[in-house]
Amino acid sequence: MFTGVFTFKVMKKSHNYEITSTHNVPIKSWTKGVPFESEAKQQLKNIANLPFIFKWVAVMPDVHLGKGAAIGAVIPTIGAVIPAAVGVDIGCGMIAVKTSLNANDLPNNLTELRAAIEKSVPHGSSAKRGGRDKGAWQDYPEIVVSAWKKLEMGFKSIIRKHPIIEKSNNINHIGTLGGGNHFIEICLDQADAVWIMLHSGSRGVGNLIGNYFIELAKKDMQKNHIHLADADLAYLNEGTQYFRDYVEAVEWAQRFAALNREVMMQRVIAAMAKTLKIVFSTHLEAINCHHNYVTREKHFGTKVFITRKGAVRAGKGELGIIPGSMGAKSYIVRGLGNEESFQSCSHGAGRVMSRNAAKKNISLAEHIKATEGVECLKDKSVIDESPAAYKSIDAVLTAQKDLVEVMYTLKQIICVKG
Repeated sequence: MFTGVFTFKVMKKSHNYEITSTHNVPIKSWTKGVPFESEAKQQLKNIANLPFIFKWVAVMPDVHLGKGAAIGAVIPTIGAVIPAAVGVDIGCGMIAVKTSLNANDLPNNLTELRAAIEKSVPHGSSAKRGGRDKGAWQDYPEIVVSAWKKLEMGFKSIIRKHPIIEKSNNINHIGTLGGGNHFIEICLDQADAVWIMLHSGSRGVGNLIGNYFIELAKKDMQKNHIHLADADLAYLNEGTQYFRDYVEAVEWAQRFAALNREVMMQRVIAAMAKTLKIVFSTHLEAINCHHNYVTREKHFGTKVFITRKGAVRAGKGELGIIPGSMGAKSYIVRGLGNEESFQSCSHGAGRVMSRNAAKKNISLAEHIKATEGVECLKDKSVIDESPAAYKSIDAVLTAQKDLVEVMYTLKQIICVKG
């Protein structure tokens, strides 16, 4: 039984992070100058009090309330994983490429280019019983079929043991964006070079895998009479069949997510080339990184599972992506390999308003003003994604100056939302 009362007080400051004490392990948070809600702090206390956490929990500056685990948490574990800490958008992440195009190669009016991108990639959802879902493929392009061939054998292995997972959107979601905070953007860097950047994950099949194993973990806790401060912190012990099956399924979903982003990127590049009628090259700088995932890594001489719940790996010299909200700047960064954060950095700006709060508190006029100069939707359907719903991306970057260095600063000129 892992319960009890413990304090959440600052013990000392060291470097750019703050150390907090709990009964089991410390919490190290890079949150100087950014909001840090009390509900997220409580979630982190609950995690830090689990018996299998290695060293400490690292907290990124975009931290905010999540399901079970706060988003922006880096959780090192030995002998167990927490499915809800990985989440249900398994492998969600970013891909970005720098092109040989310059701002001068783009038309003054970007409406046609945005429309071409929207047409090239299914986005959003309109799931109706027996109806057509606009966010899924109806007829698979060859690129989707080819991508699925790389995943099909692994999928068959998973569904042999857990047949319910077959009843998911899988091949029809490869190369599709989804909704919420997922996006496709065309950006300019500080030298006016054109970048393509997008954000998505493992779509319907990853969602089903995540929710399915969260429930299996909860049943394990009940069966073994383990009482947790938060039921969503239910975990799977290494060596058990469910643990092995989960690791297999989550690693497959992470491959799906990476391929999903690659397919979308290729289709956006093709749509741009056709619309602009310009031959251009890409992958001058290319990054494809997860920020909701679990992986095996070695830290402080010990092999551990690292769960990054809304965090990006920032090993020394590794490139990563930290996007702002629509209308704000985004950054291509290079990791400094800081072991105190388990070589991690933030995955974005982080919300300061829930979606419902944003819809209530941000006016359409405010959203239009905040997205001035960006070719994007400017109606009530995207107010929950308006810049005011997020923390300041500049403050978030400042708070993690010992984790990453900025390589490119990007400004959106087109933003496609699901």
